[in-house]
Amino acid sequence: MLRAHKIGLAPNNKQATYFARASGVSRFAYNWALGEWRREHKQGGKPSEMALRKRLNAVKRDQFPWMFEVTKCAAQEAIINLGVAFTNFFRDCKKPKAQRRFHHPKPKKKGVHDSFCAANEAGTFRCEGERIKLPVIGWVRMCEALRFEGRAKYVTVSREGDRWFASILVETPEPKKLHQPCLAVGVDLGVKDFVTLSQPLNGETKFKGAKAHKAQLARLRRSRLSPGKRRARRIAARHAFASRGFTPRSAMCARIICTSCRRTLSARSK
Repeated sequence: MLRAHKIGLAPNNKQATYFARASGVSRFAYNWALGEWRREHKQGGKPSEMALRKRLNAVKRDQFPWMFEVTKCAAQEAIINLGVAFTNFFRDCKKPKAQRRFHHPKPKKKGVHDSFCAANEAGTFRCEGERIKLPVIGWVRMCEALRFEGRAKYVTVSREGDRWFASILVETPEPKKLHQPCLAVGVDLGVKDFVTLSQPLNGETKFKGAKAHKAQLARLRRSRLSPGKRRARRIAARHAFASRGFTPRSAMCARIICTSCRRTLSARSK
């Protein structure tokens, strides 16, 4: 079973600069491969990501020597992801238009979803406690330890606002099925009230959701700042962090609430 854990990073200035360079190399390799793919397709050929990777390796020492400043995984994984994007697109073309999910790959832009990836082949990266060792740059501090136990297979380092994150894909064993008690409680997830219970818990049946950064987001919408401005991106990113962080915590609280309600119902039945 594959599970991903997205963790905030705390890089120093040198490491943050390296992340920006690696993201730039990944973006350049993706756009270069996309251009070559389109050109070869117009000429009647059948391009593939493996052939494009070999072609880039043959010319980058002479034409793009600055690509050697970062790990080779940044460029290689970007072209592999392009091949996956085209595979998904061509597979979706066979479905009805209403059922299509993937679009034709588009060139990437600087400052929009900056990221680079690395597959864990022959110990490319590893995690120890609250730090991760990435290729070339070495150990980088993380805001928390990896949540899952197992073999780390893939890492994606991305920038959101002015912060860097590492999304680590881990291969974990299949979870064991737990016996569920017969007693149950109804749980309704809504918009105004995040959780509404069918049975009261400590005299309450409704639990409010998070409203973090609502005032800042409202001022951002009224202001004249374009989405490309640094301050606008930072405020929007903080609001996204709060919203995403609330969901797993609230889900955990909902499980605790349900467990407490079942215990209460069980005690009442006795």
